Amino acid sequence: MATRSATAAVFLLIAMPAAHASDPNRLTDAERRQGWRLLFDGRTSAGWEEITGKPFPANCWTIEDGSLKALVRSDGFQDIRTKEVFRSFDLQFDWKILRDGNSGVKYLIQKVDEWTNAAGRQARARGLEYQLAGDENADAASDPRRAAGSLYSLIAPTPRIRPKIGEFNHSRLVVKGKHVEHWLNGTKVVEFDAGGAEVQKLLRGNLPEGSAPDAPLVEASPISLQNHSSETWFRNIKIRVLPD
Repeated sequence: MATRSATAAVFLLIAMPAAHASDPNRLTDAERRQGWRLLFDGRTSAGWEEITGKPFPANCWTIEDGSLKALVRSDGFQDIRTKEVFRSFDLQFDWKILRDGNSGVKYLIQKVDEWTNAAGRQARARGLEYQLAGDENADAASDPRRAAGSLYSLIAPTPRIRPKIGEFNHSRLVVKGKHVEHWLNGTKVVEFDAGGAEVQKLLRGNLPEGSAPDAPLVEASPISLQNHSSETWFRNIKIRVLPD
């Protein structure tokens, strides 16, 4: 009996690290050695603020089940951003939406828009967007360049992968100099050169109004999570800074 108990104890000691490593919002020792770090601790909004730089907008975002969650409200929607800025990076995150959900992760942000309309106060990041949406969402269904994993409105994902609805999907966004990759559930779906004419046109279209034609583009910016008036959950948000 003693031998059997000792064997069981050893098994538990071996098994526990593996289970611990799979917990949300945790890094493994190997990930730490590789330079990964968490952008969200799973419990607080530390490191995040409204896209305008104002305090974290608790009116339309909350912490729920170890996730940053975008709320549906009737008094306005504001994107949030990391307090840090990044230039070249490998970003990974898990996200969940409902059947008609729509959201996005924005990077290389060129400006921030802020306005008030019938739906309340709005604050949006303007830059490149990794689109998050279900195939049933009207916006995503209107154009393959607006499907999950796309470079929003510009490059359709190939192959097109139908995201899981009501479950967590895994995404990866790699920006290394001007080389960009979008990954969805383990498959690379978009790859492009940010120096290309069409991408440059898109970026310049997001510069502040009145900018000179030769105004320099922002090359290091925060990473922003979009509140597109639909419930969206984000967790396991981790980043590794890359050399340019």
